[in-house]
Amino acid sequence: MSDNRHLHLSDLRSAQSRALRIALVANALYLVVEIIGGLAFSSLALLADAAHMLSDVAGLGIALIAQALLTRPASARHTFGLQRAEVLGAQVNGLLLAGGALWIIIEAVRRIGDPPEVSGAGLIVVATAGLAVNVGSAVVLARAGGSSLNMRAALVHMVADAGASVATIAAGAAVLLWDANLVDPLISLAIAALVLYSAWKLLRDTTQVLMEGAPEGLDLDKVEGALSEAEGVESVHHLHLWNLASDVPALSAHVVLRDDVSLHDAQLRGERLKDALRAGFGIEHATLELECHSCEPEEEGADGPHRKPSFRS
Repeated sequence: MSDNRHLHLSDLRSAQSRALRIALVANALYLVVEIIGGLAFSSLALLADAAHMLSDVAGLGIALIAQALLTRPASARHTFGLQRAEVLGAQVNGLLLAGGALWIIIEAVRRIGDPPEVSGAGLIVVATAGLAVNVGSAVVLARAGGSSLNMRAALVHMVADAGASVATIAAGAAVLLWDANLVDPLISLAIAALVLYSAWKLLRDTTQVLMEGAPEGLDLDKVEGALSEAEGVESVHHLHLWNLASDVPALSAHVVLRDDVSLHDAQLRGERLKDALRAGFGIEHATLELECHSCEPEEEGADGPHRKPSFRS
């Protein structure tokens, strides 16, 4: 990885950590206000959003810890460093979101049959303050930039909470104008649906990284074509593409060279291929095994020698 790339990642991650700290403090302070408001005004919508906010605060804390872990250098035990800490943090966040949503659903269903009296004005005041915190935190996190799942998880929390705050304001208006207390648990169900959808997407994407699926947005056929069509390349096989972390794609491949070249020339061709992968696809971690001819190992089987099956062999 180039020095410029290292510096860029270092600056980016410092900005992300700073944004996470700001969002964590703001949301922790508002959580206290929302719990007090929910109890004082008997509002499930506020308490439901407070439960979600609690998962937000925990999630932001997890994201901040994960952000610190992924900056640790590689070691003999963890030769790639702890880059997947942010993916694990994002997955825990997804589970927290899902758990909070299920609690909201259970409590809302219980209250639909006997909705308590709710203070509409109180709902509006507290939820409006929450909306300001949510939007402010989302802006801070979005400005930190980057495409890591860890930051995306934190941003999803904030956006979902902003939607919940808007819905709670609407519930407060309905209670204030029409004394419609039933709106409070119904709005809570809508909030839960939004949270569950966000959790599902987050869990799906983190699982994709942990299962070493091909990075989203990178076409394996195009990558293979770029390698195969490069000067001096006969063919490509044993091609694998995955993510070390959410924004760090990696590749390994066997590349058969067309000409009978010296070891020095082969190394130069390999470096050119890596430069092309970096420039064309953003792949910084590329491991290329250069071959003078296709030399897949053979195994003895019941029907005699056969080649070991492999992807893109």
